[in-house]
Amino acid sequence: MGMFNVFDVAGSAMNAQTVRLNTISSNLANADSVSGNPDQVYKAKNPVFESLLKQELGKNSVGVQVKEILESNAPALVRYQPNHPLADEQGNIYSPNINTVEEMANMMSASRSYQNNVEVFNTSKQLLMQTINMGR
Repeated sequence: MGMFNVFDVAGSAMNAQTVRLNTISSNLANADSVSGNPDQVYKAKNPVFESLLKQELGKNSVGVQVKEILESNAPALVRYQPNHPLADEQGNIYSPNINTVEEMANMMSASRSYQNNVEVFNTSKQLLMQTINMGR
């Protein structure tokens, strides 16, 4: 593994954590949304990561990428509010089953992972610059 692969790994991890932060933000923004139909209520989204190792023309490409973004299959929360304008015939409204505390913990984890990868990137850059300056 060459020196420049560290930049590929850190950069791809930063991209993956950005996608994770965006999906968490979307989940939090829609946590209080309601619907009159349980099939139309917002479903939480979660990215699935996969490691990346490609060997093309003698070059190794390593890192992480977002494989897909899955929707939660958790059932919607049902609340009886017959006076709500979106209530169904039984007087129920439906909201997403999103745990905001869990989402905030995930956001802090993703943010710290992003920051750690920035540190890896910056430290590798500094080491590379010091190595280049040793020859002067």
